[in-house]
Amino acid sequence: MRVTLLLAAAYNIVWGAAVVIAPATTLQWAGFVEPARYPQLWQCIGMIVGVYGIGYFIAAGNPFRHWPIVLVGLLGKILGPIGMIAAIINESLPLSAARTILTNDLIWWIPFSMILWQAWKWTQPHAASLSSSELGDPIRTLKSQTGETLDALSRKQPTLVVFLRHAGCTFCREALADLSAQRSQLAEQNVGLALVHLGDDVAMQALCNQYGLGDVPRFCDPERRLYQAFQLKLGTLNALIGPKVIWRGLRAAFLSRHGIGKFDGNVFQLPGVFLLDHGRIVREFRHATAADRPDYVELACPLNPIDSPMTIETSTR
Repeated sequence: MRVTLLLAAAYNIVWGAAVVIAPATTLQWAGFVEPARYPQLWQCIGMIVGVYGIGYFIAAGNPFRHWPIVLVGLLGKILGPIGMIAAIINESLPLSAARTILTNDLIWWIPFSMILWQAWKWTQPHAASLSSSELGDPIRTLKSQTGETLDALSRKQPTLVVFLRHAGCTFCREALADLSAQRSQLAEQNVGLALVHLGDDVAMQALCNQYGLGDVPRFCDPERRLYQAFQLKLGTLNALIGPKVIWRGLRAAFLSRHGIGKFDGNVFQLPGVFLLDHGRIVREFRHATAADRPDYVELACPLNPIDSPMTIETSTR
């Protein structure tokens, strides 16, 4: 996989540099018989291809973690030929121009698809065969930076357990901002707060400090033991990078100024929020997409008699 991406990086950088340096020569080689009226546009295409090469070089360092770069590259290599074929049918481009499709696009379809397939398999949970009692054990054994378990916290007071993803996720940063704004209301309802995340705890601590949540019990769970115990699922591509998710992400990252950081941990993991009381789930919110935005105060409101607590071990939701 790394060799494939390194080869793709080298090809893109060399091809892009050749187009930028010698647009007329490369246009003739690409099958454009007539001289181009706007060679600068051809050079711009070369620049874009070269930049993709830099992305592939970065992805080669860790293909599984940087799968979105591979996905974007594959989409370009699929959509590009479709656009060229349409232009050839409309006689906007000569048939000879199709020769660029072979080395620029078609030969990469299978290796890029294999990388994405292997990345997906890598993200699948490996503890599906564990017994329910083993899955429930992390709430009694995994400790936060304050030295307490989720079970112990929930026996002191009802605790809102917020499952995040990693410090680079703009939606997680948005969630921390919401929790910071609603923390006083949670305290008025005598509900505690706990955070669970997948990535580097140093980065998450810095982020929590930024949002005024540095003292909140925080559970670092890179092995996804708690996520599996609470039966939180991995997301589909649409749930993670669908059009609505991307649009919400851009708004949260730039308009709300939460920003975007580096990927860390299992990027396929979906978040969730659970109200835990004496080791039992009494209310929950499971994200359908990474962009979902729960109402934490509503989730933490006083319990009604009709609320049916359930132990983690027997949860089937």
